[in-house]
Amino acid sequence: MRGAALLLLALGLQQAEGRCVFNRTQEYCLCYRLTQESAGSVIQCLAASAVEFQGGDLEKYADFPIEDLDDSTIDMLGSLQIRKIIFSDLLVPEVLLARVLRFFSYTQVQEMVFESCSFVGRSSWADMAGRALPIVSLRFHNVTAAALAGREQDLSPLSRWLGALQELSVTASRLAVLPCAVGQALRALRSLDLARNSLGDDSLAPAFCQGAFTQLRVLSLRHNNLTSYSSVCGSVRLLGELQHLDLSHNALTAGTPSSPCQWPATLRIFNLSSAGLDHVLAPLPPALEVLDLSSNRLHAVDISLRSLQALFLSRNVLPAAPSIRGCPALHTLHLDNNLIAELPRDEALLLEHLQDVAVAGNPFNCTCAGAGAVQALAAVGCLRQGWPQGYVCHAPARYQGVLLRDVPTSVLQCNPAAVLAPVCTGLALLCVAVAGGLLWARGARPRWLCGLGQREDACSGAEHL
Repeated sequence: MRGAALLLLALGLQQAEGRCVFNRTQEYCLCYRLTQESAGSVIQCLAASAVEFQGGDLEKYADFPIEDLDDSTIDMLGSLQIRKIIFSDLLVPEVLLARVLRFFSYTQVQEMVFESCSFVGRSSWADMAGRALPIVSLRFHNVTAAALAGREQDLSPLSRWLGALQELSVTASRLAVLPCAVGQALRALRSLDLARNSLGDDSLAPAFCQGAFTQLRVLSLRHNNLTSYSSVCGSVRLLGELQHLDLSHNALTAGTPSSPCQWPATLRIFNLSSAGLDHVLAPLPPALEVLDLSSNRLHAVDISLRSLQALFLSRNVLPAAPSIRGCPALHTLHLDNNLIAELPRDEALLLEHLQDVAVAGNPFNCTCAGAGAVQALAAVGCLRQGWPQGYVCHAPARYQGVLLRDVPTSVLQCNPAAVLAPVCTGLALLCVAVAGGLLWARGARPRWLCGLGQREDACSGAEHL
């Protein structure tokens, strides 16, 4: 127990007074600015599943003596239930981190997170040569460190661990270059999040070079400096296992392709939201199942993707709902917050076959046909998000501000002629029938019966009546 506590102390030792607080319900322990005097409180973290060390400067402890662990301490570390370690608001000497990281091979820690940390100095990482770590998820957010370019040899002792890493996140860290060798070392990586960095079109092709990220399934490049749709397409074409690509929050244009663009055939989920698009860029990955084009400036959408199951077009400037005839597998369509006044009856009939339709926040023209089409969608249960509060009439004037749900759309109110015409016709026929019955009851014989074999005197008598 003492050995494990000393190791945690080495990870969280600070220069200002602090202590550790354990939340038993969440199995989370926060250690804030530990000192040698307050180190005893780290003992309670041994029962946590997640431990966070927050605040301070570790640079003065770069030469802190960390000896090899004895067998009892190694056994203790292996028995701990800690699965996640978080370092936040820390100044971290790289040489200290390199010496401490090797001890994680004795633990069950699977996720390591660095938030708002600054890494200083440079280490050879020689102590990690040939070591495997149980850590499969590594996250950096808002960190500063020396550029990765030119450091391939420094990081080579980490190759065994990096080769087994499954999730890597480097976000909001001003990353502009990702060397090819890094991607080649991350052979088992499934998910890569590079959001909110400074990656440009020219930096992608080297990062996703031949042999890099060969098992990558999920890639997020949102909030970078990407501008060319065709350039991005050409850069990721070698990612043969890619299924989910997020290019949102980049100012994309079609670009000038040097050769026809071919997206990875495995791509199923594509996020192009908030990309500044005024038209749908081509080509789209042919086997897409989910396409997000929300928060753009689209005036029209014409898509034919036979595998597409979900299409998100919220917050655009569409004046009408797009045709979905070219997407036979579609079950989800979001069109909220556009400029759609009415849904044509033929399109509304197609939408009724979907499972999830959202049209809230549009300037509805609540005519009988317009309101009736939307109410029909609600009646079959496919309007989920925003119904009924988000469906408000903008016209005609008598219904402005009224919930579309409350607009009367019965046949009598919307087309009284269609109801009155058969009623009037029925009344006329009834009158004729009554009149004929009365005449018959008085013994009258209408003239038209005379040709049906009646006696001459009967017909003559009928004429005198």
